[in-house]
Amino acid sequence: MTSLCMVMHSRRKRRDMCPSRASGPRIYLFTLADVAPAPSPSSPERHQVAPRLEQLLHTMHDVPALVLRRGMDVLAWNRGAAALLTDFAVLPAAQRNMIRLTFLDNAFRSLYADWPLVARECVAVLRMEAGRAPHDAALAELVGELTARDPDFRIWWAGHRVRGPRQLTKTYIHPVVGRLTLDVQQFTVDTHPDQLLVAYTAPPRSPSHEAFKRLLQRSRDRTAVTGGASSRDAGTARRAR
Repeated sequence: MTSLCMVMHSRRKRRDMCPSRASGPRIYLFTLADVAPAPSPSSPERHQVAPRLEQLLHTMHDVPALVLRRGMDVLAWNRGAAALLTDFAVLPAAQRNMIRLTFLDNAFRSLYADWPLVARECVAVLRMEAGRAPHDAALAELVGELTARDPDFRIWWAGHRVRGPRQLTKTYIHPVVGRLTLDVQQFTVDTHPDQLLVAYTAPPRSPSHEAFKRLLQRSRDRTAVTGGASSRDAGTARRAR
């Protein structure tokens, strides 16, 4: 009788340890993504942009630039980045994430001339960051959401490909100015090691450089017509996720 009770207790314990949708959406997504939830939220100060870095960002008038944190959350952006990529200001803070937009936003996804290549790079970066911070709640939620909602992400995530940040060249098909080929430069921030300053550049007088100048001028003209700052102007997400 004692042995039978022990077996029944062991089976019940194993069943209780297996998460399901009924256990709650966060736990279920963590299980799908094979990422552990964080025991406690990260400090909000880690997600803030230093005033000097924000000043630098907004003086880069002719260069699209962003400040990103681990997992590609967008913490701050300038006018050029908004004109090139999307109107980050109108997005909820939880949706201001480059990888999330790449997979789940159709307009953002259509910007890339070679979306599968960019998307695979996103998965590799996310895999690397998840390995560095396995208990980061925001990363775990992002991986869980993408795993549940996008079949391509699910397949590529299972591939366990990892890489670190490096200079990239990306080609965009912009709905306003057409084809743009830009170098993507990434710089770590000494005071906040989990942040990156990302800048998009093109050789002077190249077709892509001239096309971006037209795009930026169009953004300025629209702001002038409305008589004030546009939602597509520079911004900072002080409390991003």
